[in-house]
Amino acid sequence: MKQLIVLWLVVLTLFPIGLFAQYAQQTPSGGVIDWTNQVIREVGIASPNPNLPISAQRASAIEAAKTIALRNLLERVKGMYINSERTVQNYMMTDDIIRTKVEGTVRNFRVVDTRYKSDGSVEVEVEVPITGILGVFAPQLFPQGQVPGAQPPMPAPQPINQVYTGLIIDARGIGVHPALAPKILDENNQEVYGTGRVSREYALQIGVVGYEKDLERAKTNDRVKNNPLIVKAIRVAGPLKTDVVISNQDAERIRAAAQNLNFLQQCKVMIILD
Repeated sequence: MKQLIVLWLVVLTLFPIGLFAQYAQQTPSGGVIDWTNQVIREVGIASPNPNLPISAQRASAIEAAKTIALRNLLERVKGMYINSERTVQNYMMTDDIIRTKVEGTVRNFRVVDTRYKSDGSVEVEVEVPITGILGVFAPQLFPQGQVPGAQPPMPAPQPINQVYTGLIIDARGIGVHPALAPKILDENNQEVYGTGRVSREYALQIGVVGYEKDLERAKTNDRVKNNPLIVKAIRVAGPLKTDVVISNQDAERIRAAAQNLNFLQQCKVMIILD
């Protein structure tokens, strides 16, 4: 029995409980892109400089670890998908203003934890909100004067009486990648949901969509509970495989529900990934 308890404690230490259900991408440097909680975390490790006075070594190691964490964080952000066609790095390479804003957002990281190792090294964990990165691209994704739901035009089916509190797209098994601004399309490639359907204010607060890997957990997420409409995706779309395609029948169900409800404009949408 004692051996089982010890084994379980080791498992919990190596794999925090939340990661079993949340959709989080582990990074090579030991960080994580947590798409469920909308944060990017990275770590930096540094050893004290023996050439400095002993009283200054710890502070110097902390600052060095922060610098390494910042470098790792910036690399992680560069590789993020904005939509089905472009990454953050694509924009940074062609637009100096965006590059400066992205770098400024990343430098404004928050220190989550500082850990002191037995060998004398220091590990610093930092994070930035995913919505902060999304905000850099707001002018491109949410043009001023855009009326949510007005562009492109949406068919107007008969509204339904069912009251839904959000939308869950089950996209497991089709190879979808998470992105800052994905789209939900019907079989005719018409947009059902995307940045043209949402309130800029809500998107910059909670993100365009939330991601999960567990359907039951998603149902209880504050973003979509208490009665989300659940739809199964049929395939992935776009060069970077960030957009999901649903059947025309399910697209009509969503459009019908959206006639009287504002859950799409309020970004109450989650996508379930493997």
